[in-house]
Amino acid sequence: MPLTEKVKQLFRRGSLKKYSSTDPTGLMPLEEVRSAVAFIDVVDTSFNECKQALLAFFRENNIKGDIFFFDFRKLDQGERLITSITTTVLKKDLNWFGKPSQEKVNLMLAGEPDLFISLIPNADFPIEFMANCSRARFKAGRVQLPGNVFDLVVKDPSDRSLSEAEFFTELYKLLQRIK
Repeated sequence: MPLTEKVKQLFRRGSLKKYSSTDPTGLMPLEEVRSAVAFIDVVDTSFNECKQALLAFFRENNIKGDIFFFDFRKLDQGERLITSITTTVLKKDLNWFGKPSQEKVNLMLAGEPDLFISLIPNADFPIEFMANCSRARFKAGRVQLPGNVFDLVVKDPSDRSLSEAEFFTELYKLLQRIK
């Protein structure tokens, strides 16, 4: 591993140690969830469909929900952002070792979510950081993060990768079964 990568890993570990929540987490019935935060990657072709499904889920279950977007694409001249700048984590919002800006972290924490949902199909550092520092009492995602951060992990079938919308449909079915 190159020295720069080792230094990056060192800073990431230190950052996680400093900012990670120590609040206990576990499975929780939907009836007890009053607020939630979800993370979507806008690169996924189904992101708009997924956003609509999440909004419907929040409405149906009387949950105050926030949706954050990861958009690490390089926008061309004249190309516009397709999500709210407030709730979108851009590449420029990450520091040199991948930690999201304190402004975006504080915005996520301000909602005091009971439920944290990651629809991000990887375990890259930005989602690892956000999941770790969230004080949500129940955390669900697609890929388990180091330290077993998520209480519920729904993996893609072995024969194909699910879109974010397909994944959320499967996750929602499981969330409804938790009593």
